[in-house]
Amino acid sequence: MLKISLVIFGGKGKVIKFIFLFLSNYLFRTRMKGLKVVSPLFRENFNVAMNSIRNNRLRSILTITIIAIGITSLVGIQTAIEVLSNSVSESYGRMGASAFSINAEYYGQSVQHKRGINRRQLTYEQVTRFVKEFDVPCVKSIHANAFSGYTEVKSGSLKTDPNIVVIAANENYILYRMGDIDLGRNFNSSDMDNGSYVCMIGENIRKVLFPNEAPIDKIITIGSVRYKVIGTIKPQGNTFDTSLDDMVVIPYTNARYIFLSNDTYYNIGIVPGANQDREVIMEKAKSLFRVIRRLGPRDADDFRIFSSDAMEQDLNDMKAKLSSAALVIGLITLLGAAIGLMNIMLVSVKERTKEIGTRKTLGATSKTIEQQFFMEAIVIGQIGGFFGIILGIIVGNIVAISMKASFAVPWKWLIISVVICLVVSVLSGYMPARRAAALNPIDALRYE
Repeated sequence: MLKISLVIFGGKGKVIKFIFLFLSNYLFRTRMKGLKVVSPLFRENFNVAMNSIRNNRLRSILTITIIAIGITSLVGIQTAIEVLSNSVSESYGRMGASAFSINAEYYGQSVQHKRGINRRQLTYEQVTRFVKEFDVPCVKSIHANAFSGYTEVKSGSLKTDPNIVVIAANENYILYRMGDIDLGRNFNSSDMDNGSYVCMIGENIRKVLFPNEAPIDKIITIGSVRYKVIGTIKPQGNTFDTSLDDMVVIPYTNARYIFLSNDTYYNIGIVPGANQDREVIMEKAKSLFRVIRRLGPRDADDFRIFSSDAMEQDLNDMKAKLSSAALVIGLITLLGAAIGLMNIMLVSVKERTKEIGTRKTLGATSKTIEQQFFMEAIVIGQIGGFFGIILGIIVGNIVAISMKASFAVPWKWLIISVVICLVVSVLSGYMPARRAAALNPIDALRYE
């Protein structure tokens, strides 16, 4: 049974002593089939190391701080990356595993073709023709941003923050985004054919504009145009991209004559039907859209078919690069910590030369002295690593709080951080430990 004396809680350095005596009791005093794992010599070396750390408190704290900063930067960045990764995965997971979209080629340099056939954006005529002619069983959404950026929405004297996205879409946009109607209804064929002044609003908009009443059939103002609320969208929660909670969806047939122009970038969203092969449907969609865009056999695609798993692959590539950068930053900081720790240990050997001579005279072997200084370096390194890990998790999850994302702990990097601290401690303590062990006891006793 684990026993920890209450004496741990008293005296100088009580927190540090408690942590490491607890670990030493737990890891090294456990009896396994009657076998005592740790010898009294280990405990003695541990106590000598702790006394040395307390006696050189300022130098030890500075070194521990440097190590903690290095580990904080490493763990903090990795935690933030994990939070962002989870958020993106959740966001695009809401599109559905089989969903994909057809967009203009936004990315990279402009696509060069042998023949200049199309403007860069997907036009209204092209997307509506595609939806009409693509006869594969699937959900087909047409959507575009009604404004180039964010806007505010008003109702009476109340108004939202200017962070609302107005989407011009058909009745399938909510299904494509894996959303659902909470109150009221979706667009119907009459709304779309007539370009009606109706809309659906997200949860955050409902809370601000209609906190104590049902919003159905109420009027909101977008810009200078009035729309009747016919439905509310079920809460979706925070996502990496813009959430449905912060959206107003209006019929694209209405927006086309009010907010949209000939330069508007339209998009198509597709969710294959049950038991449909996404890859086959993507190829069919690509073939039809090449015809609609009047591309010849030798012309490169001037549009992009985008799927959630493609986004996740891009994310994983970016995550790997950021992780490598964080590792480099952490290692550079820890290199400085290693130099500082080695300097402390070398100074400690010099200051305690007479003590080393005394211990050797009383029977301590060179191996025992070497273990004592190794122990001191390892204890300092692990204290710095412990506080660095805690601070790193806290700093990283501040990102999660700001994004309203789920808490994340990068377990793999926590283990790597512990190993790195151990390696730094061993490398920093090797030379001082060897120098202490090699001292001649007679010369050490005469040292002043």
